[in-house]
Amino acid sequence: MNLKVSGHHLPITPAIRDYLQDKLAKVSRHFEQVMDIDVILSVDKLDQKVEAKVHLSGKDLFCESIDTDMYAAIDGLADKLDRVVLKHKEKLVDHHNQESIRRAAS
Repeated sequence: MNLKVSGHHLPITPAIRDYLQDKLAKVSRHFEQVMDIDVILSVDKLDQKVEAKVHLSGKDLFCESIDTDMYAAIDGLADKLDRVVLKHKEKLVDHHNQESIRRAAS
């Protein structure tokens, strides 16, 4: 998994980069086909905004999270990405095919 982090009106510190890598590692554990994750951190007055675009084979997923604390926004983004990736993984499984295989076997 390649992680590209950029900041919009915000310097990216090593602590933020390490925190992002730790949080987004969970996404790649749930779905092995994650190729790239592009993360944009931005600050707008009191809002801290984190956006992520996940490149999968054949599809791109997008999530964003806004909070007053950057680390809380990263936590929210990680949770949202985890849900979206698991939902995408569920869509890839053909449940109808499994039922027909079970009926044919019995």
